[in-house]
Amino acid sequence: MPLYAATIFFSAFLLFLLQPIMAKQILPWFGGSAAVWTTCLVFFQTMLLLGYAYSDAVTRRLSSRGQARLHIALLALSCALLPIVPGAQWKPLGSENPSLLILGLLAATIGLPYFLLSTTSPLVQAWFARSFPGKSPYRLFALSNLASMLALLGYPFALEPWVTTRLQSYGWSGAYVAFALLTAASGWYSLSARPARTAVAPASDGVRTASEAPPTRGRQFLWTALAATASYLLLAVSNHICQNIASIPLLWIAPLSIYLLSFILCFDSTRWYRREIFLAVLAAALGVMAWALADQELTHQLQLQIGVFCAGLFVACMFCHGELARLKPAPRYLTRFYLMIALGGAIGSALVGLVAPLVLPAYFELAFGLVICAALLVFQAHRVHPIFAVLGVASFLFSLGAAGWGIHGFYENTVSATRNFYGVLRVQEWNAGTANYHRSLIHGTILHGTQYPLPELERKPTTYYTQSSGIGRALESLHPSMRPLRVGVIGLGTGTIATYGSKGDVYRFYDINPAVIGIAKRDFSFLSRSDATIEIALGDARLSLEREAPQGFDVLAIDAFSSDAIPVHLITAEALAIYRRHVKSGGIIAFHVTNRYLDLVPVVQELADAAGLHAVLVADDGEEPMGSRSDWVLLSDSETKLEAEPIEEAEEAIEPRAGLRLWTDDFNNIVQVLKRDD
Repeated sequence: MPLYAATIFFSAFLLFLLQPIMAKQILPWFGGSAAVWTTCLVFFQTMLLLGYAYSDAVTRRLSSRGQARLHIALLALSCALLPIVPGAQWKPLGSENPSLLILGLLAATIGLPYFLLSTTSPLVQAWFARSFPGKSPYRLFALSNLASMLALLGYPFALEPWVTTRLQSYGWSGAYVAFALLTAASGWYSLSARPARTAVAPASDGVRTASEAPPTRGRQFLWTALAATASYLLLAVSNHICQNIASIPLLWIAPLSIYLLSFILCFDSTRWYRREIFLAVLAAALGVMAWALADQELTHQLQLQIGVFCAGLFVACMFCHGELARLKPAPRYLTRFYLMIALGGAIGSALVGLVAPLVLPAYFELAFGLVICAALLVFQAHRVHPIFAVLGVASFLFSLGAAGWGIHGFYENTVSATRNFYGVLRVQEWNAGTANYHRSLIHGTILHGTQYPLPELERKPTTYYTQSSGIGRALESLHPSMRPLRVGVIGLGTGTIATYGSKGDVYRFYDINPAVIGIAKRDFSFLSRSDATIEIALGDARLSLEREAPQGFDVLAIDAFSSDAIPVHLITAEALAIYRRHVKSGGIIAFHVTNRYLDLVPVVQELADAAGLHAVLVADDGEEPMGSRSDWVLLSDSETKLEAEPIEEAEEAIEPRAGLRLWTDDFNNIVQVLKRDD
């Protein structure tokens, strides 16, 4: 018994520790997009399905000795594929499908080890059930989920801040070899152990005695539907949280830990899932989440959004997994039970991670997920009491109405909407037919540029890029004798910065999102009306700059933030070293750090101090006509350049943040820079 428990615990711990380790390694290659984690979850859920299918097949078709021999051979082969370090050949060039590239990368790098880890829990539980036929194996399932959650919670707090990503990979690889030996020992033990005799099949572990009858197709479909709904909501909530803050392990792990906690509680004992209570609470929770999602004013309240959706996810997962625990079969059918759970998990994750970006023009999947969960609530509640069915129907109708309201609000004043791997883009028109007519680009929920199409206004810089902004002052400060200028811009947006270009200047833009480039050319005229020569490089800016020869920029603007989510890999010491290689001596590097939730100004100051550069903050209140409030931090190796007008008249002192460490590719701490006053 202890050997089986240790094997399952260790395998689950490694399985879920691998997820943030790999995702963080490849995150910078794909622009820091929140979709990286979502795509990784699709891979993980799919491999879990394949692992459970393998376990179900071998336990039904192979003898005990055949199971052990096959599994040990596969374990030996997987050890030969270590360590789990992704090869540089998988770095994107800019034209590939990011989702498919990530799936291929993960399959090549961790495919077999992850697959075998996925097989361990159901396979070893089957060995346990054969060795101890009178004991319930379902607590081992709860144990595996406990190990998974410990791994997830341990990563951002105990591992990520102290251990480099490469060392994480090698350390994990060494631990995997130990796991392989432990699993092999369990396999041989299962062959030598004689089935234990028991007078009665105990139910003292608090889990209901499962039905001995074989599961019907309808029952198996319900298992799949419950698992799919929980998985669907997990990914949809993760997307919702990460797209407006940052795609980082801490924010990935919170929803996933909630998801696993519900598994642990529901499969540990019946005392945790009180059906009548959770049916009523879920009906209310779905309504609150639907309201918080549809009300545009509430979407900007970070603490409320995280609190509401994490709490709501917990209630929904408790319902789904609690119902699964109630419907579990006898131990002889457990591999089929886990297979249906894994199938549901894969379906739910694929719908959010792969299908939704192709068929939905915006992040509507969370709204649809609430409606689906409400429908499932109605289906299950009518079996308990009519009052719960009424609550379920009310929740369903409210969620459906709120989803419609939210979709209507999304399309209000919207000319076009585009969605891809990197997010949702909307072009909106306001005040048509008036002197204040203007067109704006919205990425997620954040304004990314505005143009006034009237002939006398269309070449005026607007929003965060007016002449009183940090980038405006940086460009205006350059002496005429320095012209023609060469300016680099990371992040295209509407191309507003091109309005500063003069004849002979070269403005080179870097953007990872092909949809942004198309919109900037089609719906806005900043690029086409600029006097400068315009160059556009498609691909992740940091990877592009790594490959390019020094560009000799007079000014390099870092303006690649989508919504309020930040691509952390563009604000590290290593990234700054790349930027400096492309900027002339005496040139200016301008970081656009306007953010509702994060105070990035001291982060950039730390980077400047470590690199021996001078830094000033230009905070613009946005009172200039057509302007918006903005914060820019300007860096230069020449203090004189930052003392020139019009920079000096607007510069502000940068207040240090106590305990803040230098951000590097191996270390960054979002929690430390959360704004305290908002």
